[in-house]
Amino acid sequence: METLDKPKYKVILPLWTAIVEKMAVSLFVFSIVFVLYALFGYPLLLLVWGRLAPSPIQRAPFTPTVSVLIAVRNGERYIADKLKSVFALNYPQDKLQVIVISDGSVDRTEEIVRQFPQVELLAVLAGGKCAALNAGIKKAVHEVIFFTDVRQLLDAACLANLCACLADPSVGVVSGELVLLSGDRHEHANLGFYLRFEEWLRKQISAVGSVAGATGAVYVIRRHLAVLLPHDILLDDVYQPVSAYFQGARVILDGKSIAYDYPNRLDTEFKRKVRTLAGIFQILYRFPALLNPRHGICIHFVSHKLSRLMLPYAFAAILAASFFLPQPWAMLALAGQSLFYGTAVLDFLLPEAFPGKRLTSLTRTFLTMLTAAVFATAIVFRPSQTLWKETR
Repeated sequence: METLDKPKYKVILPLWTAIVEKMAVSLFVFSIVFVLYALFGYPLLLLVWGRLAPSPIQRAPFTPTVSVLIAVRNGERYIADKLKSVFALNYPQDKLQVIVISDGSVDRTEEIVRQFPQVELLAVLAGGKCAALNAGIKKAVHEVIFFTDVRQLLDAACLANLCACLADPSVGVVSGELVLLSGDRHEHANLGFYLRFEEWLRKQISAVGSVAGATGAVYVIRRHLAVLLPHDILLDDVYQPVSAYFQGARVILDGKSIAYDYPNRLDTEFKRKVRTLAGIFQILYRFPALLNPRHGICIHFVSHKLSRLMLPYAFAAILAASFFLPQPWAMLALAGQSLFYGTAVLDFLLPEAFPGKRLTSLTRTFLTMLTAAVFATAIVFRPSQTLWKETR
């Protein structure tokens, strides 16, 4: 019997090996194509789209009344400078309603705010940013609401530029842009390129349609489009704009509307990115129509936001499939990936002044963001508010 079975093994084993190799090749190619589309194909598509079929907006001088909302908890370090930057805006001061919502602050934040008699202070019990913003939205009486955070200072022309975009009646939400000041040189090198690329990508999306979100530190929304936020939502600056989009308004990014910030350390940015990516699950749960191709925002949400969540799994699939590729492709694929991942590990060892530090830092930053996408799945198992970490 044993002798008779040997020919079967001789036939079955090569057949099984061939099947595994074909599956590995298919998985490898599919994953590579997905990664290339997410990182290069989609940006290239946006460039071509913007050239062939742009959707420009009609900017014009426009000065509606504006309610400025600043939600803050324990912001004594920033609040005075923030309010000074608000009152330094090149915008009619008689058209501004400035509201600071203190979310259970226990430092000198409220005392400092009271030194500005033109500011309305709302002191509420600590309930999170969304609860604080809801209190501010209820208090806002003007045509436009300007959401801005306490840490970032505003360019003098920021609000005027944001409102100029609202002169186009199709536009309901306008996001500004964060410009990084020079902080820690190494951390700036780590994050600068990544953040600039993200801003560039959002500008390209804005040129052809609607962006699925805004820069939380600097954006405006027409008052009648603003909605009250669920208290557990992680991304108020995505929930509000997406809600406005499904009310028929366009959501755009204006690169002339600037707020200034310092770059976070990579470990701080990692925590922020985990929260941001986890928030995408919440947004998708509450707005499943984002996956409906009949809505123009679908391709941008899937290609920009959702693909970020899928990228780490595509890289894992590439690595796993590489072990089962036919030779010499398996050796080449594994060697290339060893070099790629090794570059990120090397960044921990290289001194600051090393000539190749910029490349290794970029690779390390990219892999850190991929890891954040994996950690973001924690929202499936943990209450969303446990993912919120205060940025310092």
